[in-house]
Amino acid sequence: MDDDATPLRLGFSTGYWSAGPPAGAAEAVAAADRLGLDSVWTAEAYGSDAFTPLAWWGAGTRTVRLGTGIAQMAARTPTAAAMAAMTLDHLSGGRFVLGLGASGPQVVEGWYGQPYPRPLERTREYVDIVRQVLRREEPVRLDGAHYQLPLRGGTGQGKALRSTVHPLRADLPIHLAAQGPRNTALAAEIADGWLPFLFSPRLSATYADHLAAGFARRAPERSPSSRFEVSAAVPVALGPDVEQAADALRPHFALYVGGMGSGSANYHREAVERLGHEAACAEIARRWADGDRAGAAAAVPTGLVLDVALAGNPAQLREQLAAWEASVVTTLIIQTDPRVLPQVVAALRP
Repeated sequence: MDDDATPLRLGFSTGYWSAGPPAGAAEAVAAADRLGLDSVWTAEAYGSDAFTPLAWWGAGTRTVRLGTGIAQMAARTPTAAAMAAMTLDHLSGGRFVLGLGASGPQVVEGWYGQPYPRPLERTREYVDIVRQVLRREEPVRLDGAHYQLPLRGGTGQGKALRSTVHPLRADLPIHLAAQGPRNTALAAEIADGWLPFLFSPRLSATYADHLAAGFARRAPERSPSSRFEVSAAVPVALGPDVEQAADALRPHFALYVGGMGSGSANYHREAVERLGHEAACAEIARRWADGDRAGAAAAVPTGLVLDVALAGNPAQLREQLAAWEASVVTTLIIQTDPRVLPQVVAALRP
């Protein structure tokens, strides 16, 4: 990655659905295309899926890239993910980005009924199969620990198959979501981009070391590391000042620190703790466990918010943006109320 070669790009995340589609999401996707943003990203947890809204809202766009941020691997087989990716890439004229992630054991085992152990090994096999489908050089085969094509121990009638559809791009980009050091290195080794969450620009050098460890193992047939993308999802709140804008983001971080995962596994909390906010995380989690949602939000320090988000008036946002521009991030994916996306973009652009 050459941080001096390309200015920081802007993207937009439509975010998770709650009871229904986020208000203003369709209009925000159209605005992202009109405003010249780099990319639009959709998410999935255990409600709406990531592919359908991307196809529906993205149908009216012309230039913006369309990415899943993220499609959960447990939600569909590797070949099903490759089929959806090829389909959307054709329909969008080569603008699709396949963002994949492992999710966590609560969702993988509780919602999808799939095993979670050894997620890095599972990810490696998953991406291998997707790339085989995209290359379309020969029938897809893998005799892995987690995936077998044809199925090992089946009826014996399974046949290795090659996609009937010719991919528009055999090198369709695959980006991996990761938070821990080993996951980040894996993204640099086997993928075309990294989708970090709870990224802090002040630890950019540390993240660069994790990426370098993966680049050292990168196969020569992969896209060059100089083209590797780091697209960070960053909450952004406009307000009259930092404190009032941060107030809008505190409940978001209280949910991720206190309400996600289980008592023994919360990768979001661990990411925040690695930034040095252990005491705050403990207090947020304690209040959340007691059912005090407002208290948990109030326990989120402004320093934590500014570590991983942008908050304030336009001048303050542009000042905070400088640290992101100096980091390994290549695209800042704006997470905000879809209805105020144009104002946020105007505030971030000089």
